[in-house]
This record gives sequence, C-alpha cells and structure tokens, in this order.
Amino acid sequence: MWNSPITVLLPAEIAPKSPQTVTTWNDIDIVMIERKNCCKSQDQMKNEKDTNAELSNSSAAKGDTPQDTGDTVGENLGAESSGQKECNFYNSLLNEHQKVAVRQILRGECRPTPYIVFGPPGTGKTVTILEAILQIHFTLPDSRILAAAPSNSAADLLCLRLHESGLLKQGDMVRVNATSRLEEYIPEIVQPYSKDGEDLRDAARFRIIISTCSTAGLFYQIGLRTGHFTHVFVDEAGQASEPECLIPLLLVSEKDGQIVLAGDPMQLGPIIKSKIAKTYGLSISLLERLMTQPLYSRNETLHALGSYNPLLVTKLVNNYRSHSCLLDLPAKLFYHNELKMCMDQSVANTFCNWEKLPKKGFPIIFHGLRGNEMREGSNPSWFNPKEAVQVMRYCCLLVKLCTSPVQPSDIGIITPYQKQVQKIRVLLRSVNLADLKVGSVEEFQGQEKMVIIVSTVRSSEENLSEDKRHVLGFLSNPKRFNVAITRAKALLIVVGNPHILLKDQCWGTFLEYCVLNNVYVGCNLPNELLTQ
Repeated sequence: MWNSPITVLLPAEIAPKSPQTVTTWNDIDIVMIERKNCCKSQDQMKNEKDTNAELSNSSAAKGDTPQDTGDTVGENLGAESSGQKECNFYNSLLNEHQKVAVRQILRGECRPTPYIVFGPPGTGKTVTILEAILQIHFTLPDSRILAAAPSNSAADLLCLRLHESGLLKQGDMVRVNATSRLEEYIPEIVQPYSKDGEDLRDAARFRIIISTCSTAGLFYQIGLRTGHFTHVFVDEAGQASEPECLIPLLLVSEKDGQIVLAGDPMQLGPIIKSKIAKTYGLSISLLERLMTQPLYSRNETLHALGSYNPLLVTKLVNNYRSHSCLLDLPAKLFYHNELKMCMDQSVANTFCNWEKLPKKGFPIIFHGLRGNEMREGSNPSWFNPKEAVQVMRYCCLLVKLCTSPVQPSDIGIITPYQKQVQKIRVLLRSVNLADLKVGSVEEFQGQEKMVIIVSTVRSSEENLSEDKRHVLGFLSNPKRFNVAITRAKALLIVVGNPHILLKDQCWGTFLEYCVLNNVYVGCNLPNELLTQ
C-alpha cells in the first residue's frame, strides 16, 4: 500500500529500507573517468593515462591508496560493511560532512521521507547536492532526476555547475524554462540545454531535468504523474513557499522515490506579501516546518553529525566564506557554535591591516550615528540622510583612498528600506561609484562580497517606549539580521544608531560584541553598554 502525502512529507516515524544501491564507490570512479574521457581528445587521453599510471605505480610501491590525489576518503559510514572499498567523489574538495550527506542520499534508506541538507551560510549545500545528483545519475541507470529551485537564478546555477563538472553530455540534462522567459535572460552557457514549455514532451525524456519549482507544474499538463521521477532535489528550499515546493515533490514516487531538500531554516524564508497568507503560515517553508518536527529536531544526545538523525538530516558546518571574526556571532546565535572557518586565510585577512580599522586583525566596524529617519510624502519607506552619506564615505575610502584599492564589484551595501537604497545610489553616482551593488537583505540572500556595508536606517528615539516592532521595523527580524551579517567575506561595516539597535536582541548582541572587541566608533554609547 502506498503512503499518503502526509505520512511521506510530515512523517511521525520512519522505517529504514535497504540501500537503493550496493555499487561500490570505486565502480563509480571508473564510470567518472570513462565519462570524462569521452569529452577529451586522444592526445589528452594519452597524457591522462600516462599520469594515472605513474600515480598508480607510485601508490603501489608505497602500499597506499591514492589519497594524495584528493579523490578518496578514509572511512565509510558505520552502516556500510567494513570490507567495502574506499569511496571516490567527483568533487575531490568535499569535506567530511558533505561526503556523509552524499553517501546518505545515495543509500536512500529513509526514502520516500524527505532528506535535508541543512546548509548554514557559506557551507556549500549546493555543491553537496550537485555531487549527489552526479552520483545518482551514474550509479542508478534507471534514475530520473528533477532538480528544482524557487528562482530562475538558482535553477540556472544548478545547470551551470553540472555543465562545468565536465561529466555530462548534452543529452543527459535539460533546463526547462517557462514559455514567458525571454532568451536574453538565460545565461549563454545554459542556453544549449534550454527548452521552454512548448518542448515539454521532448524535455521529459531527459534523465536530469532542471527547472524552477513553479515551472515544474507544466509537466502535469503533458500527463506526467506521481512516480515519473525517482529523485527530486529542491535547492534553496528554505526560500520556497510550501505550496511552491510541493509542485515538484508530487512528481516523485510515494512508494520508493527520494526527496532531498537543501537550505537553511535560519535564513530568510519565502517572500509572502499577503497578510492573510502570512496568518495561515505560508511564510514558513516546508523545510522550516520539517525541522520543527520531532524526527528532524536537534537531539543533544546525538553528538555526531550536528546532533540530528543521520538518516534524515546532515548539517554542514565548514564555512568557506567568512573571516572567523565575522563568523563567531552568527555561529553562536543561530548554529550552536558549530561553524568552522575554512576559507583561504590570505583572502580572509585582506583587510586586517586596513588603516581605518579600530582594531587591527579584527575586520569589523560598528559606526554609531544618531541620524534622522525620514519619509517623503505618502511613501511608507524610510531613509536616513546622515547614514547614506557615511556609507558613501566608506565606499570612497575603500575604492579611492585605500592603500590597496578595492574593486567596486567587491563591495555590497545592504539596507532594509527601498528609499534608502535610492538615496545611497544617488550619492554613489555623484562620486562615480554607480557600479556598487545596493539592495535589500532579500536581494543579497545567497550572495557574498568581500566587503559588506549595512545601513540600518531606523533612528527615531522619540518613541522608544512603544512597541519595538514599530520602532525597529524590518530590523526586528532575526533572519534578516542573520543574512545581513553573513554576506561579508573579509570586512563588515555597520552604520546605525546604537540607542535604537540595543532594543533588538540580535542587533543588541552584535553591538555588545563590537564594544567588547573595541571596534565601535562614532557617537556616545548607550548607558546600558557603558555600565557593562
């Protein structure tokens, strides 16, 4: 008897199944090598064979496995027999947690119950599911994979990265676009793989199909039904509304299909403008709702793999984006202090000796400014002229007056109000810095910059006794805070009124962190911080 959608998507219990594949990882490696060779000239193949022979002879002489090439990993999960050969991965740079996730997805012991790749900022969740897609494609010849994402940009990225793997032929993968999407908005590399709604029947024959969650609904129009796909992946699942996420999921088998959701419930969820929809919970993604269920909840008695059930969740913890000083606070507030800095030290330390840093070696500045929040006419959006000018000054210092000038493309400016975005853009144009990206927190989710400058805008101290939601507006959202401070790779500058920000728990903790580490500059501190 087949499971109902409720027992599949929101299970009360799981009954682990036998692994869906018993193929050894070394067999997969052979397939990978053969696939790569198909795309190379005879001369390239000869050179590669010579190189591989030398490596093999060297390894045989030493009695070692070829670990120095970065293609193998030491031990399999405890569930695998001790006699099984060592694993091989297409991406040799995967870390231990990413490899565990790939193994678990390939085994699929909890199918059809959703498996979650919990990826905090900069931990490589997309890289992980790309590896899993390739492993399934080459290991399970009868597999049919649908890889979806809530936005065109995220879906294009999946297609681009799979193309860059060099392992797929053009007939293996298709990128399905909505009929209304214009060709000029499709990246050039993605275009050869693209088909729109008019070519759906042809597209449905491919083994790897990539689309947005909503565009996947077109497959119902040509008669595809539950069970057509053996595997469905949803990347950036935390940003998709639950109904949107269900569109691709309902095309997988309820009996033996596999669902993989990748995302971070601690970052921004779906954008829902309807107050009624928010009231009924549509601003909560399926990913976030699952993570609150008992089976998916954190269990402190499980010390390995982020304290989650390894059959259902793998939490990635190696951060490849940010300097450790930028990582410490979000790790403490949102990720149980489990994030580890793994980025290139030379990149992380780019601004550690910048002359404007209050504390050398600590690339954070909190610039306290008691400005004035304003509106224009009936426009509900706030702006703060003093903060806008200060942001412009920092941009000039970095691009024009810095000992090692920063490229404008390496700077991002985040502010919660559209009016402040407009005011900052006007100022930047006046100093020939119009190329800098300025936008809301939502526009920066999933992105990173060497330098991030945040303008918090809200500054009215007249109504501090009123409800903090009224005083702080968008600033009182922990997820917005988390996204804003985790976009920077090497330098974070926050401009705001400390007397206002102290009223919010997250921003207050950030302010205390900056004061404790002597990176606060600007106006006088609130009494609460002076007495600490």
